[in-house]
Amino acid sequence: MNARTMLCAALAAFLGATALASAETVAIVGGTIYPVSGPRIPGGTLVIENGRIRAVGANVAIPAGARRIDARGKIVTPGFINASTTIGLTEVGGERATRNGSARGVVNADFEAWESFFSESAMIASSREDGITSIGILPSGSFVAGQAAVMDLCDGTASEMLRRSAAGLVATLQTTGRFNADVDEMTSGADTAGPAEATAPPLGRAEAIGALRELIEDARVYAAHRGAYDDGRLRALSASRRSLEALVRVAQGREPLILTADRVDDIDAAIRLAREERIRVIVDSGAEAWMIAPKLAAAHVAVITGAMNNIPTTFDTLNQRQENAALLRRAGVDVILVGNAGGGDEEGFNARNVKFEAGNAVAYGMSHDDALRAVTLAPALALGVADRVGSLVPGKDANVVVWSGDPFEFSTAVEHVFVRGREYQDRSRQDLLTERYRRLPPARN
Repeated sequence: MNARTMLCAALAAFLGATALASAETVAIVGGTIYPVSGPRIPGGTLVIENGRIRAVGANVAIPAGARRIDARGKIVTPGFINASTTIGLTEVGGERATRNGSARGVVNADFEAWESFFSESAMIASSREDGITSIGILPSGSFVAGQAAVMDLCDGTASEMLRRSAAGLVATLQTTGRFNADVDEMTSGADTAGPAEATAPPLGRAEAIGALRELIEDARVYAAHRGAYDDGRLRALSASRRSLEALVRVAQGREPLILTADRVDDIDAAIRLAREERIRVIVDSGAEAWMIAPKLAAAHVAVITGAMNNIPTTFDTLNQRQENAALLRRAGVDVILVGNAGGGDEEGFNARNVKFEAGNAVAYGMSHDDALRAVTLAPALALGVADRVGSLVPGKDANVVVWSGDPFEFSTAVEHVFVRGREYQDRSRQDLLTERYRRLPPARN
């Protein structure tokens, strides 16, 4: 980690614990609490103080002067985490100036997505009012797209919202990925990325795996011989200095490689890459992952996937099925649920709908507890923020949601949402439009 990244991470941690944390003490009383890291607590109490969870349990003393929230008949959970979004990176898909989720070139390991984050995005309020309190933002558009980050959906600038930079290095094994978004834009009005894709030629599968191995090897050479590199005595390496610095974290196991792959053979290649190079790999998308679930579990490779799509969209997804998440979890795989409907809006405008992905996963065989874990603790663990968010444990930051009923039901509403201990009562763009057009103007004669 370079000095600049370390300074930014330290600043984010400091601001997250001070300026943006609420000093209010709140007691959520009488609800059924789902800590996720432990058994549910009927009729429990959760106390928030100085932006963090002070206590949670069945018999908790309520501090004097605390504001009480009556949660009887309600459900209390950690704030949901959508691990794969373009919120803050793409505001309007059809407007190039608002698409900031990609960098030029083929290997962009040093591209830090959070530096492009738009803290005033209209999608923040709509996601937060539906129970999303943290998001992963993933760059796209090239073979090695760059660094993912975790953002809390609180008020503030991008650096103040930053929960973790360098949460994962994003790359792809897809030969039909978004390398031609500028061309696609002419026909579909899509998408998330900018000019980088038009200049980044797609790699074949064997080329991609070989290139990843070479990048990891070169990162290790660079880490061991920085002095020789600086003096010009080292052989030519396959990436820039800044990219090599980022790749060192992956090569040393300090940061996961988030590898987009759908075809079963590509997923198997990802497992072998993790084993042979001794790195952490997370499979993203994983349409055919269920076919190799025991191998994934044995290799401790987590899978980011959805539960909405059962129709092949490419030759890589011929064996896609909606039971994918359930079968993976049943085999012992850590599953992180995100949108996979395929239209792109589940990563941006409709990122809030991850709760329905979880409900759909339950409908297709996943247990309710596992589905809840897949949108809270599992993504927090995968992205390296589980020490602060993802479960309701004393000492963790108070990202907490009170629901009117089962979070995965369409009729359930969010009644209270806290991010870093501050309660938000949002008025999203949808709310403003609904209010504006609730009453039509009188008809003219």
